[in-house]
Amino acid sequence: MAARTAVVTASGGKGIALVMKVLVLTSEPITAEQLRSALEADIDPEDAEVMVVAPALAESAMKFWMSDADDAIGRAEQVRRESIERLGEEGVSATGDTGEADPYTAIEDALKTFDADRIVLFAHEPGDQRYREDLDDRELAERFGLPVDRAVV
Repeated sequence: MAARTAVVTASGGKGIALVMKVLVLTSEPITAEQLRSALEADIDPEDAEVMVVAPALAESAMKFWMSDADDAIGRAEQVRRESIERLGEEGVSATGDTGEADPYTAIEDALKTFDADRIVLFAHEPGDQRYREDLDDRELAERFGLPVDRAVV
């Protein structure tokens, strides 16, 4: 259910507006146009509250298991920062966080402080995915009880 937000109209009246809360999980920087294309037609990201989570995905299983996380964390911070900047330049207000290497844990952590109405997943094509980027939309929806939209980056 979309969050209720108190608003003041142009005529000075007061009212309640429903604000869609969208949790974006992405492995690459995204734009407002990419987000708009991933969402259902009746959802405008400019009217939504958006949180971008960039998980610290390792390039390979070997790097993950060798605990070589510095590059993955640095890349996730860059993705988060660039996404928020790009979205803001295009009129979409967004916050963000760098998430855990396990995307399911990254989503779970984000949902503790951001009560999302839906999840938008941006991921690479199967042959180009980083380690643990192969998320199942149905499993995400079932696990978190939210609708899931997917787009390719």
